[in-house]
Amino acid sequence: MSGMIYVLGAIVVYLVGMLAIGIAYSKNKNSEDFYLGGRRLGPVVTAMSTEASDMSAYLLMGVPGLAMFCGVAEASWTAIGLAAGTYLNWLLVAKRLRRYSEATGAITVPDFLARRFRDNSKIIETVGALVIIIFFVPYTASGFAACGKLFNSLFGFDYMKAMLVSAAVIVAYCALGGFMAASVTSLIQSIVMTLALIIVLFFGINAAGGWGAVVDNARSVPGYLSLGAATDILSKSAGVYTPIMVVSTLAWGLGYFGMPHILLHFMAVRDEKELKISRRVGSIWCVVSLGVAVVIGIVGFGMASRGVISVPGTESEAENLIVRCAALIASHGALAAIVGGLILAGILAATMSTADAQLLAAASGVTQNLLRDVFGVKLSEKKNMLVARLTVVGVAVLGAIFASDPASSIFRVVSFAWAGFGATFGPVMLLGLFWKRCNRQGAIAGMIAGAVMIFVWKYLVAPIGGVLAIYELLPAFVISALVIVIVSLCTAKPDEEICAEFDAVKG
Repeated sequence: MSGMIYVLGAIVVYLVGMLAIGIAYSKNKNSEDFYLGGRRLGPVVTAMSTEASDMSAYLLMGVPGLAMFCGVAEASWTAIGLAAGTYLNWLLVAKRLRRYSEATGAITVPDFLARRFRDNSKIIETVGALVIIIFFVPYTASGFAACGKLFNSLFGFDYMKAMLVSAAVIVAYCALGGFMAASVTSLIQSIVMTLALIIVLFFGINAAGGWGAVVDNARSVPGYLSLGAATDILSKSAGVYTPIMVVSTLAWGLGYFGMPHILLHFMAVRDEKELKISRRVGSIWCVVSLGVAVVIGIVGFGMASRGVISVPGTESEAENLIVRCAALIASHGALAAIVGGLILAGILAATMSTADAQLLAAASGVTQNLLRDVFGVKLSEKKNMLVARLTVVGVAVLGAIFASDPASSIFRVVSFAWAGFGATFGPVMLLGLFWKRCNRQGAIAGMIAGAVMIFVWKYLVAPIGGVLAIYELLPAFVISALVIVIVSLCTAKPDEEICAEFDAVKG
């Protein structure tokens, strides 16, 4: 029990520190300060806050749990897709979006798209804002659920109470400090996440009897270490992870082009010339952290095979792997308990760094895009800030309601929300940035097609099975892109003002 007190103490210190940062950055002067930090992020903060806001609880819970329970195939192909998507997003989108968003004066993703295509009908902002709200609720909920699972499994705290307290802390510093608070805390959280991954990796290998024992245990299950097999550790059997499943899983990388909370970081960078540094730092961290997360899953199976921890009965249970490791570490004295608390803080960091960015993006969708631009509500800067903060609270409340089921899989919830953003915003963002002929009608049609197809494919087409049972992001992304191209070519060309702006930004 004394060890758990030290663990809890370390977590409390961490949470208080995050609140302190929120208070320190609470004096936002206007909306641009609150949503984009005044466009003054440096290269390292940009890189690490972007990656930390990307790598939610699925990095420390979802990916290791998936690798442990299902073998390396799905987790590894997902990691490869994410790493490729991360690099390409930095390489292709970051610089152009930073320059274009400043030229148009946009401070949110829907706002940028509306200004890029001169959409006076407000349809782009309406669709964009609604999609942000619809998909950020379950995405944010997955983070809250991770916090609830953590405190419930380790301390025996009531899941709902633990989840609500964690959500309250995230909302507090996010609503107080806005984008700069979220970015600075994300930088710190990325460091904590890295330390947690490293500590758990080496502890787990030792607890499993060494790397040789880890590999031997993994090989005892047919196909466990194969990139072409889907494994069931309970029955110790394997099916085929087909090429179409590989392509489907790699499609995770397409989601990056449409993630509002990631794209906002590109828009907020201080100087576009510093993005090369950010790209290198962020991409390297992404590759290493995802690789380690997959390996931890393999190590976790070795620990379970040796009897150090129990074999999980479901994928959701497997997602508590790092929590169990932290509990084992904490049982070795006061100093070890503090280290265990650091690991658990890493899980909180993964959750908080994503949830705060999501809450800000959702708040901007409501206040800037719906209230101000679509409905024409005139607010002073002071009232605008108040509404933004209240929206953060409102989205968090909806997320907490959505997270009330502790049995839900974090990885699966995130995958659906990821697909929603990727298919709605990804194609129109890429084509809007790089194809001058892309027009307003094409953008609107493509966004609606992408959003609708996510639901159609997941709930109507994929259940048919066979080659159609693929990750919904891939077909929805392709269909959205095709719709944009076809509709743009079948309707009038953009006017001279839009084309001139495009050419000026292109440089």
